[in-house]
Amino acid sequence: MNFRFIITLTFSAFLLLQEAQSQSCCAPTAAFADLGKQEEFKTAHAEPLPYNGPKIQGEAVEFSTPDGENASAWLIPSKKKSSTYLLIFHEWWGLTDHVKEEAQIWADELGDVNVLCLDLYDGKSSLQRETAAELMQSVDEDRIRQIISGARQYIGFNSDVMTLGWCFGGGWSLQASMMFAAKSKACVIYYGMPETNPDKLKSLQADVLGIFASRDEWINQEVVENFSEAMNEARKSLDVVTFDAEHAFANPTNPQFNKSADRQAHAMALEFLKAHLD
Repeated sequence: MNFRFIITLTFSAFLLLQEAQSQSCCAPTAAFADLGKQEEFKTAHAEPLPYNGPKIQGEAVEFSTPDGENASAWLIPSKKKSSTYLLIFHEWWGLTDHVKEEAQIWADELGDVNVLCLDLYDGKSSLQRETAAELMQSVDEDRIRQIISGARQYIGFNSDVMTLGWCFGGGWSLQASMMFAAKSKACVIYYGMPETNPDKLKSLQADVLGIFASRDEWINQEVVENFSEAMNEARKSLDVVTFDAEHAFANPTNPQFNKSADRQAHAMALEFLKAHLD
């Protein structure tokens, strides 16, 4: 896979925080809030079983946000001191043990990288689809941007960042990369609602890998094509991979989990992220 690097202007940390607080793009939150009202979308997300795997590594951390509140996350620190972070954005279920287990996998495979899973629901989560839909619909766009800005301050403005997320979190993976500007090196979106406004995409400086599903009724081919056109118009780097699978095919707790597609997608995402490590 070939990765193109695009050089654009670098913004200061101060401007980064100012932009994070002033942006009002509602693509990931509003779009998924609408989807959460659809019975078809909810029933497409079978309720996952409680986690019963091995003890999860990592630690819960808290940090302040620019609005004076506190936010939380799950941190798997690098075994060696590192200023590189992979920020992980959860699905509509919230920051569950399943997401923490996935974070451990990425931490093991990437090596000297800190993995930070942001809690976009401020401590709430659910394994019931109706409650998960309510949580997703009640999310405040500005609050999530405050959480992301607080995380940026927590890890340090000199740290390099890569982002990855699924579904609801996939859209926020892209938005976070836009907020981090030059400090974001790579962005992975798993079937998340992308930004399709070329003007807003101009702040993006990370290369993007979009992983989608051909049988996804919501983040469908039209959405992907609109995203590709917007990225092209904004002159940004995008690789798109589409699998013959259903929405949320990479979640092993989903009955529609596609093991073959998940393995291929994971391998591609891992190669993509490793290519952007210094």
